[in-house]
Amino acid sequence: MRRIRSIIVDDEELARSIVHEFLTPHSDIEIIAECSNGFEAVKAITELKPDLVFLDIQMPKLNGFEVLELVDKNLSVVFVTAYDQYAVKAFEVHAVDYLLKPFTKERFDEALERARQKVARNESFPLSEVVADARAPDVPLERVLVRDGSRVHVIPVDKIDYVEAQDDYIAIRFEGKTHLKQQRLSVLESSLDRKRFVRIHRSFILNVERLARIELYAKDSRMAILKDGTKLPVSRAGYEKLKGLL
Repeated sequence: MRRIRSIIVDDEELARSIVHEFLTPHSDIEIIAECSNGFEAVKAITELKPDLVFLDIQMPKLNGFEVLELVDKNLSVVFVTAYDQYAVKAFEVHAVDYLLKPFTKERFDEALERARQKVARNESFPLSEVVADARAPDVPLERVLVRDGSRVHVIPVDKIDYVEAQDDYIAIRFEGKTHLKQQRLSVLESSLDRKRFVRIHRSFILNVERLARIELYAKDSRMAILKDGTKLPVSRAGYEKLKGLL
């Protein structure tokens, strides 16, 4: 019988011990780590590469969705959560396994069996769709997370100067530093506050608070001059968006 390598992630010790207790009778489950916060979880998942993760959502430092954003998506997940109407709806729409606290052993075993089947089929986790549907509507992103090996950089969005598309990555510029993140620019754009961040060009999103002025560069071509002197191209559509905010 194939052993399923599993990690338990929850900031409450009691919650972790209950999951551990319910897993113990199952000889095919090997618990390779327990994590009490999101940073520990990212490190453990990155380094140990489990098959299955029992993941709390509401945790300090990094929540469960943020953890998954930063790790390899080729794993099965059982969410363990207190009631959250948007999250539970997203789980049901995408047929993701979840356990609503408090849960019985019977309900746990049911979720575990579905997880076993997903591991056996090597099903990928529909992270982008679940996270998008689980996010409360009209709540803009407050921080951007970037993984560097097993380390995590947390960037408050109000510190971002601009973001540039670079092939399959985005380059986030803030406080004189640049971090690369594997993500499409359009995905980040949809999560940001549209009153503060504007897609000024197909390759650039600008924090309008960093804008000093707009200069005409050539016929129908403009440059955004930032307060630190950085110059970014502005497309015709981007200029119209800026005019609507300024």
